[in-house]
Amino acid sequence: MIIIVAIVTIGLISRVSASKQLRSWTSEQAIPVVAVITPGMQENTTSLDLPGRLQPYSRAILYARVNGYLKSWKADIGTQVKAGQLLAEIETPDLDQQLLQAKADLASSEATASLAKTTAERWEALLNSGYVSKQAAAEKTGDFMTKQALVNAARANVNGLQVLKSFARIVAPFDGLITARLTDIGALINSGSGTGQELFEVSSTTILRVYVNVPQVYVPDISPGTKVTIAVPEHPDKTYTAAVVASAQAVNNVSGATQIQIQIDNARRELLPGGFANVNFRLPNNRPTMSVPASALIFNKAGLSVATIGLDDRVVLKPVMIMRDLGKLVELSAGLKPDDRIIENPPDGISNGDRVRINSISSRN
Repeated sequence: MIIIVAIVTIGLISRVSASKQLRSWTSEQAIPVVAVITPGMQENTTSLDLPGRLQPYSRAILYARVNGYLKSWKADIGTQVKAGQLLAEIETPDLDQQLLQAKADLASSEATASLAKTTAERWEALLNSGYVSKQAAAEKTGDFMTKQALVNAARANVNGLQVLKSFARIVAPFDGLITARLTDIGALINSGSGTGQELFEVSSTTILRVYVNVPQVYVPDISPGTKVTIAVPEHPDKTYTAAVVASAQAVNNVSGATQIQIQIDNARRELLPGGFANVNFRLPNNRPTMSVPASALIFNKAGLSVATIGLDDRVVLKPVMIMRDLGKLVELSAGLKPDDRIIENPPDGISNGDRVRINSISSRN
């Protein structure tokens, strides 16, 4: 009997012990296993890649100053032209008639003024002889001055129409390249840049400007003279060196960026104005920035944070601030220390004080 009781007792004790071990093992298995890394430290320079747009150093859209019909054009797209070179001529029948009328009016005014001058001189001579009154002589002199003023007005009208007639010749305003021709022979031409048709576009392309919108945080590090490297899709194996020449010195309230102007030599005309360019800035890194994988970030109602592990293997959530998103990596400007142990892929619902088990540790991300 005693043996049976002993066997039963030993069996019960074994079951209780096994049950405790099972509960302990189950609890242990419920603790999430995590991979731990430490923040990656920035280099002493920051590589900043931004999109830019190539623009001509000088660009002019040419309009007509006179109405008429296009008589001929002398330069097509892709033509290199010199300042003052004839690009097109406009037939101006209406203006020609106005100029003829103005010249006739001038001739008439000059004849009338000549007669008035002769009359005034004769009356002055008669005044000296005492045959006419001073009043009559003064009236003739005044009439001559009036006629002379009409001559001056008619001459100014002729000169103005002649200047306007000179705009029937469309010429290049500077040395450059014809990048657009928007008219053809016989086309009706209307004057003015508001309602008139664009005739030609002339661009100076030996030097190009590159405009880049730089995020506000990097603006203090970019000053005139900063060197940049430019790459374009049409020459994937080449890069071009250029320099910053100006800054807008203001932040756009929509984009939150400042426009930077870069100047690049294009004497070989390899770069196309209007094209896309990738602009690389190598900037000094004076800020204590660290990087973590994007998978380590936690977004919840409390904001943006990173899960770190304390000395007792319990979770500590630390708020962080993103400085730059590089895709797989995110640079942080605040929130972490270099020796923090960061959970690389935190489980869903993780919170402060949760226990975790460390699977592996890497000294850098």
